[in-house]
Amino acid sequence: MTQSLTLQSTKQKISRWLYSLALSCALPVLFILWLIKFGLGKKDFNLHRLNRFSIYPEKIGQSDILIHCVSVGEVTVAARLINTLIITNPSLSVTVTTTTPTGAANVANLLGEKVQHLYLPYDLGWMMSRLLNRVRPKQVLVVEVELWPNMIRQCAKKHIPVTLVNGRMTDRSVRGYQKLSLLIEPILQSIKHVCVQSQRDYQNYLSLGIPADKVTMTGNIKFELENKVSGVAEPIVTEFKGENRKILIAGSTHDPEEQILLDAAKSLISQFPELLLMIVPRHPQRFDNVYERLKESGLNIARTSQANTSLASNTDPHTDIVLVDQMGVLTDLYHYADFAFIGGSIAERGGHNPLEAAVAAIPTMMGSSTHNNPVICDALKASGNLFSVNNSQDIVSAVSHWLADDEARISAGQKGYNVIEENKGALQKTLDLITLPQP
Repeated sequence: MTQSLTLQSTKQKISRWLYSLALSCALPVLFILWLIKFGLGKKDFNLHRLNRFSIYPEKIGQSDILIHCVSVGEVTVAARLINTLIITNPSLSVTVTTTTPTGAANVANLLGEKVQHLYLPYDLGWMMSRLLNRVRPKQVLVVEVELWPNMIRQCAKKHIPVTLVNGRMTDRSVRGYQKLSLLIEPILQSIKHVCVQSQRDYQNYLSLGIPADKVTMTGNIKFELENKVSGVAEPIVTEFKGENRKILIAGSTHDPEEQILLDAAKSLISQFPELLLMIVPRHPQRFDNVYERLKESGLNIARTSQANTSLASNTDPHTDIVLVDQMGVLTDLYHYADFAFIGGSIAERGGHNPLEAAVAAIPTMMGSSTHNNPVICDALKASGNLFSVNNSQDIVSAVSHWLADDEARISAGQKGYNVIEENKGALQKTLDLITLPQP
């Protein structure tokens, strides 16, 4: 038995060494790419992004808690946790790490000066150790699914407890992790606790070997939404909506979803000229390409970054499509819209979170790829708020129905809002499982 355990431990060490070696080999290439893009003036490749290489041009302060998020959706969850924690613990200091510029922008938008933001370094042991030595957190929270082996190992070596909050584990992820069991099993054993969204996530974590007493089904914090408008999108709406216009907002779109929406818009606008399509691509680096594609449609196109100077702004009442090429306004825009399409769902990206549209009490459409948020999507579909669309004709059919029947549109929207109200409570359950550092 002892020999078997020793062999297993040796295999795990070799697996971790090979993983770190592969990442080390990639690091020079990643740094050269950063240098090139920085030299070209790409705005997302600034000095702050050097954090990814464990280089910190800025002054770093120590924090009680370090919370790691991947990008926009996870930052939204973290913001709800942080805002609640700070209300009851005003002296609490928090560092939020992300891996994407869009996540960083969302930290600035939702949390501002309340937290310190850093980019998470690439997952090498010495880089993660350096980050932890600088920030010196008493606790680390990981939002949803970011299980980095060297990060969690370094936390264990420094006796920093790690809790996974709002955890999700798709069936696809389980199959992937099982193939990497020698690498993944030790980090799962090191995690203090896992707070999961649903029964599916609960069972999947157990199937990976994590002890049952370390897993709690708390529910999904993403349901903890407030129906309020910050006002950041008001200038856009004032510029473009005009009188008696109906807005279809397409949020977090990917290729080829813009083309599908464009085809739908051509058909819809010929029947309903009051329709205004607003497209918000998921990734800023695609803004220009999407704009060029939209211009080829023959419809009247505007982009928000040029609204004050564009001849095609809504001072011309015939604007058909608006490209929203700025960050941090999508959540607000849902509250001014009449119906929504949620991106990443026809494009087979797993679908982005439809709850920000649902809390605005508007009906929503998604493609069949919804595995990122299956419980949320199933609940909204069952309620009659979320409708499946697989092509432009499906979008035309759904939107035509809502444009012709205000009562049906309003009713479908309200059903989504009701789902959110019925599913609140995950935030408090999660907070109950987080032990705050003692002053």
